[in-house]
Amino acid sequence: MTTTEDLKQTTPPPLNAHDFLNIDASLSDEERLIRDTVRGFVRRDLLHRLPDAYDNAYLPDDFPRAAGELGLLGMHLQGYGCPGTSAVAYGLACLELEAGDSGLRSFVSVQGSLAMFAIWRYGSEEQKQTWLPAMAEGKAIGCFGLTEPDAGSDPSGMRTTARFEDGQWVLNGSKMWITNGSKAHVAVVWAKTPDGIRGFVVPRHTPGFSTRDIKHKMSLRASTTSELVFEDCRLPTSAALPQATTLRAPLSCLTEARYGIIWGAVGAARACYEAALDYSTTRTQFGRPIAGFQLTQRKLVEMLTEVNTSLMLALHLGRLKDAGQLHPQQVSFGKLHNVQSALDVARSARTILAANGITLEYPVMRHMANLESVLTYEGTGEIHTLIVGHAITGVAAFH
Repeated sequence: MTTTEDLKQTTPPPLNAHDFLNIDASLSDEERLIRDTVRGFVRRDLLHRLPDAYDNAYLPDDFPRAAGELGLLGMHLQGYGCPGTSAVAYGLACLELEAGDSGLRSFVSVQGSLAMFAIWRYGSEEQKQTWLPAMAEGKAIGCFGLTEPDAGSDPSGMRTTARFEDGQWVLNGSKMWITNGSKAHVAVVWAKTPDGIRGFVVPRHTPGFSTRDIKHKMSLRASTTSELVFEDCRLPTSAALPQATTLRAPLSCLTEARYGIIWGAVGAARACYEAALDYSTTRTQFGRPIAGFQLTQRKLVEMLTEVNTSLMLALHLGRLKDAGQLHPQQVSFGKLHNVQSALDVARSARTILAANGITLEYPVMRHMANLESVLTYEGTGEIHTLIVGHAITGVAAFH
C-alpha cells in the first residue's frame, strides 16, 4: 500500500522557469558549488562593470588576478598549481563567465585551454615549471598565435616560419585576431619549419616580437584582440615545445578551447532568455504584461527549449570528456549547435525587449554581438559542419 510518505518522496520538485528540466539535479554537490561560486563572482564583482567595459573596449584590469585567485585558470589541468577539476566543472565555470560576457570566458579559455594546455601537454618540464604556476595565479598572461591574416580555417596555409640558424630559432611572420595578445607575458606561437609545424614559447620582451591591438571592433569589445608580429625574432632551442612537431598539436589545443565554448554559449543564451523573461513580465501594453500574449509566450518557450537543450548537450559531452570518451567531431557538433542556438535566442530576446534591447542597459545586444565572433572563432560553423559531415559519411569535403 502506498503511504503519504511514499507520495512525498516521488513528488517532483516545482517547475523552474530557468531550469525547466531540472538539469541541476544531474550535477554533483561539488559541481554545483563551483558553478555557484563562479556565478556569484560574476554577478557580484563584474556584471555591473561589463556595460562600461564593453562600451569602452577593455577587459577589467583586475580580472586575470581575480580569476587566478578563484582557481579558474587552467582549472581542468593537473599539477603546476592547477586545480585539476573535472571537465564538467570547468564547463560550468565557462557557462557562468559567458553569462557575464564572452570576453570573460574568452580570456579564461585562451589562458587555460590554449596557452596553458599547449605548454602542459607539449612543453618541456622547464617550460612547465617556468610558466604554468604563474599563469594559474593570473600573474602571467598567455596568448595563442595560430591564426594569420590569410590562414584562418586552413592553418596549414600559415606563412609564419621558423628556421634554425647559428644554434637559435628565428621566427618571421605575423598572427592575427589573437585574444590577450598585447596583454600577454608569453605567447605560444606556431610556425612552419623545414620539418613541419612546430610550437614555440615566446616571452613578451623577446627582441623582434611586437604586438598591435585591433581597434574598432563591434564584437568582443570587453576583450583584448591583437596582431602578433615577428621580425627575425631569435629564440633559444629551449623555446620549442618538444612534443609539438605536427599540426595535430595546435588542433588538439583548439579542441580543448572549443569544448569551453560549448558551455559558454549556453551562458550567453541563458542571460538573454532571463532578460527577456523578466522584461516581459514587467512591460505592459494594451493593459497587461506582454508575457500574457501568445506570440511572446511562443518566443519565450522556444528560447527556454534552446537553452535547456543546449545545456543537456554540454553536460552530456562533459560527462563523455571526463570518461575519456569524447571525440573531436562531437566537440564540433556541440559548438555548431550551441552557438547557433545562442544566436537564435539572442535575436528572439531582442525582439521582446524591442528598442530597449539595443541598449547596454540590458545584456542582449552585447551578447548578440559577441556571439557573432564566437560563431566564427575556433572554427567557423561551416568548418564544423564539414567535420561532422566527414564523420557521418566517411567522405572529406575539404583537406
